[in-house]
Amino acid sequence: MKVVLLVLALLAVLAAAPNGARADPVVPAPAAAVWPLDPPPTVVRRFDPPDSPWGAGHRGVDLLGRPGQEVHVALGGTVTFAGNLAGRGVVVVSHGAVRTTYEPVTPSVHVGDVLPTGGVLGVLETGLSHCFPQTCLHWGLLEGETYLDPLSLLGYAPVRLLPLMLLTYFTPWGVPAGTPFAVVPR
Repeated sequence: MKVVLLVLALLAVLAAAPNGARADPVVPAPAAAVWPLDPPPTVVRRFDPPDSPWGAGHRGVDLLGRPGQEVHVALGGTVTFAGNLAGRGVVVVSHGAVRTTYEPVTPSVHVGDVLPTGGVLGVLETGLSHCFPQTCLHWGLLEGETYLDPLSLLGYAPVRLLPLMLLTYFTPWGVPAGTPFAVVPR
């Protein structure tokens, strides 16, 4: 009986414990987050943060779209930039502690506009982009100056390898208590 209680207590601790150290911060998924393109698009290129602020990487995700497709704000917020940067239309929306970025977009909004979740920002631009010959929306997420995975807003989290944990167990069919086995928590 003591072994069963010990195993139950250990399982309760494991269920409440974090899954290990994270290499990058992940924003909790708000219930109201939506895809910026409708219908939910194919992810052409995933988030690949750089090792250093000036290093190579992919600071957002690329979502397959079509020229002229409406672009929606993933979370309600205030437009803090809507214009051209480096020859592309860009819209930035602040959501308090985080902000989302959308490019290349021909904006239909202005700085100071307050948008509800799913509100239209503008339309997806055509032209030569890093997705050429396809048309894609580059969607970014920042907290301060730290780039985060925008898919985390939708509840998608990076794959994490978890350590094997050794537990002891008791079975009625005669496996002795204290025999170790590997458990991968799910």
